[in-house]
Order: sequence, then structure tokens, then C-alpha cells
Amino acid sequence: MINMRLFGQVPEGDVYEVILENRRGLRASILTLGATLRSLQVPDAEGSLRDVVLGYDTAEEYYKGDCYLGATVGRFANRIGGAAFTLNGKEYRLTANEGKNQLHGGPDGFFRRLWTPIVKSGTEALFRLTSPDGDMGFPGQVEAEVCYRLEGNVLRISYRASCTEATPFSLTNHSYFNLAGHAAGPVDGHRLTLRADHYTPTDAEMIPTGEIRPVDGTPLDLREPVALGTLWDVPDLARTCGLDHNFVLQPGDGPAAVLSEPGSGLSLEVYTDRPAIQIYTAGFLAQAPGKDGAPYGPHHAVCLETQAFLDAVNHANFPSCILQPGEVWESETVYRFEGAGLAKGRRAQMIYM
Repeated sequence: MINMRLFGQVPEGDVYEVILENRRGLRASILTLGATLRSLQVPDAEGSLRDVVLGYDTAEEYYKGDCYLGATVGRFANRIGGAAFTLNGKEYRLTANEGKNQLHGGPDGFFRRLWTPIVKSGTEALFRLTSPDGDMGFPGQVEAEVCYRLEGNVLRISYRASCTEATPFSLTNHSYFNLAGHAAGPVDGHRLTLRADHYTPTDAEMIPTGEIRPVDGTPLDLREPVALGTLWDVPDLARTCGLDHNFVLQPGDGPAAVLSEPGSGLSLEVYTDRPAIQIYTAGFLAQAPGKDGAPYGPHHAVCLETQAFLDAVNHANFPSCILQPGEVWESETVYRFEGAGLAKGRRAQMIYM
């Protein structure tokens, strides 16, 4: 059954909510505003649905908010230093929205656009957006697609894009996960493991220095499970109020990240073809009401943003983030849930039945 309803209005027009559901009990809703994952409901141990992503009740809150809850962010996810870069001998000045830098594509990035929905079935929906030449200062016109699909106990997000001129490009989903439920409060007890031996240090403005540094001997060594609450008061992480770091993913078939919540028995495995993942433990999330009036605040969730290296366009030693005309940019991130009310499946690979 295809389920789409009017969710609200913003200055650009009507916002619709698309609801997907599969036979395993997984249920997701996605807004046309920002191609935003508004809710992701997973069966708990009693068989009731538990919403594991933070969100809002109204379109206006999403439109005016600056936390990117559940949004598809771009044209370039994360930060570009000085809101500027040089490409093919030409300097481009971008629209800044974090001091002198640009964050998540600028103040009117993809998260604030109305995407065109194409609902393919009760378990799959595609969203399309045209980003014109000069959009937030970026060169070339971009045609972008985001596809959400439920498969068993998996949410698969697939991305596809093409352009008319060479441009930096990187999309990610900015969902805030709390496996105990979106209204459950701080994620102190959540445990996180990463397939990452290195990270990219940043300066006081959160812009990379260009170094790629080993995690050995630092609080960022998450190669074994770490309880997130143990990181809040670490002096080396005071500037970021916990984690807000880009980790370099090592090659391998296993998950890039594993997040688990012992109290509920629910775990989340993240698979990606991207070279990096930004882990943000919501240290700067303001105290404010969320869905159903639930109080949200610092450390009430963790973001697992699969991405290109931030500011890659300004660092020749980072993997290239340039999309060329004639190319098709494709990427996929897979979120696999285990435990609670979900039947135990075979070990995940990047392809699911």
C-alpha cells in the first residue's frame, strides 16, 4: 500500500510525508522537505514499534531548524573552509553559514529544498532535486536522487547524481539515532565501534588541518566498543563536547560502525562505500521539544554521517570529492538492525535479499 499525506507547508510550498512499511515490521517516514527521514520505527522486544531517530512534529520546525534532523545534506556535506575553493584554475566563493565557513551546503542547502517524490511501492520511495548552476556558489547544475528502501531489517539509502560542470559533491543523511527511542534522553549507555584507524584533526573552526592522524592512544580509538557516556568529560574532547570528528574508514566487508544499546538489546550496523564517517554525539543539540513534545538536549543521540572527507576540495592529499560532467555519482549506505523484536538474520553483507 502506498501511503503519502500532506504534512505541512513552508514558503516554497506543500510538504508531504511518505510512509514505508515492510513485513518485518520496519516502518519509515520521509518528508519531501530535505528528503528527510522523519521517523524510523523498529519492533522492540514486546513487538511494539520504537522510533529510533529524533525529529519534529511540524514542517515549520524542520524548515527553521539548524540541526539537520534526519535531512539529506548537500550539495557538499560537512564543512568547506573559508567557504571557498579553487577548481580548474577558477576560484569559487560559496555562501557561508558557519562563521566564514560553509556547512552542509550553505544556509539554503539541500536540507531546505522541496524534493519531488516518486513512490515506487509500499517499501521504496525515490526523491529528486535539481540544483541550479551557482546554487550556494557551486558551479554547474546537479541532478540528484535519493532512494529509501526497506528490506527485511534493513533501511537502504541510495544516492545518484550527475552534473553539467565539475563540482565538489557529497551527500549524506543526518539522522540522530537513539536506539532506546527518540524520547529516551541521553545516549550515555550506547556503545560504539568503528572500523577506523585514523581521523582528520581540525582547527578551532572545525576545518581540517590536512593531517591524517592515527587514533592510537587517543580517545578516538573506537576500534573496540566504547560507552559514549565515558567521552563527555574527556579534556581532549571538550572543544567538541564529545565526538564531532571525521574518521577514515579502513577497507573491509564488515560494518563501518556498530551502535548498540544494552538496555533494549537493539543494535545498528552501518555499511557504506564512502571513505569516511562523521560521528557527532549531539553535544551542541539545544534543549528543545521534539516529536510528541519529547524533550531533546545535548547527547540525546548520535549521528553516523557517511561522507567524503570534509573540506576535501581544499586538500590535495584527501580522496577526491569532485563530480565531473559525464560521470554518474552513486553511493549507498545501509542501516541494519538486530535484536529487540527483529528476528536474527544472517550476517550482513552489502547486498540483502
